[in-house]
Amino acid sequence: MNRFSRARSYISLVLFRKSSYVTSHIPWNQCFYTSLKSSLKPASVSVSSVHCYSSRSKTAKSKMSKSSVSVSDSDKEKDAFFVVRKGDIVGIYKDLIDCQAQVGSSVYDPPVSVYKGYSLLKDTEECLSTVGLKKPLYVFRALDLKEDMFGALTPCLFQDQLPSASMSVEKLAELEPSADTSYETCIIEFDGASKGNPGLSGAAAVLKTEDGSLIFKMRQGLGIATNNAAEYHGLILGLKHAIEKGYTKIKVKTDSKLVCMQMKGQWKVNHEVLSKLHKEAKQLSDKCLSFEISHVLRSLNSDADEQANMAARLSEGEVEVA
Repeated sequence: MNRFSRARSYISLVLFRKSSYVTSHIPWNQCFYTSLKSSLKPASVSVSSVHCYSSRSKTAKSKMSKSSVSVSDSDKEKDAFFVVRKGDIVGIYKDLIDCQAQVGSSVYDPPVSVYKGYSLLKDTEECLSTVGLKKPLYVFRALDLKEDMFGALTPCLFQDQLPSASMSVEKLAELEPSADTSYETCIIEFDGASKGNPGLSGAAAVLKTEDGSLIFKMRQGLGIATNNAAEYHGLILGLKHAIEKGYTKIKVKTDSKLVCMQMKGQWKVNHEVLSKLHKEAKQLSDKCLSFEISHVLRSLNSDADEQANMAARLSEGEVEVA
């Protein structure tokens, strides 16, 4: 190698080292070309492509879900209820303590089962109000009713408070239908009697099943009234007690053509007293799912006629059940 070539190699080596030194000591942000730096603006970065990851987000999410769950549980407990079965009787309670109170201490007590629910449907509430009793002190089967269980009892009309004769539990048990009556048909035979027209009067109703079996007979003293008014009172007496016992399909038989035709709307009601009684009878009949009234011969209404004559001897407002 000649002297000229060596000198050129030496110069190249020196220049390379200086170049490396300069590059390594210049800050990285001064190496970009000025026009290129100015073109990198935040707006040029697509936000949609950015994904943030944070350990705190999971915690916050879990807190939110726990909060929503606790609120949901609170709402569920607010609407919670308990279904208690004791033998053949089923009751609905809001408090578990009340459920525990239903457990008897005797070995002869029927077993008690308790179930919890969270949503009592409106349709269910309507059904329960129809077939059951709301807020009673006690509920028991009619079969368990015993003589002298409550002492002397008096019958009460469903809407009106009338003075009445005392009645034993034995009679009350006879009035209790052993099964659901809402879908059965009740036959009402009624009559009225007035000794003088107007005079001392009474009304009566005989309730039977469709096959002719007796449900019960009722009679009521009216004081001074006309025969037509007494007959309307007999109809009202029968309707009230049939509806009270749960019957919604009613067929009425009467030997009073006046009451029959006026209830059908074929005859006008002109008398003021009869007009009020007619209105009350119509309101009661409108509560029934089905209502029919027909005129029969007096000989076919003898049971009601007999009871009405007995009712005329009762004091005003006095009610007897036979």
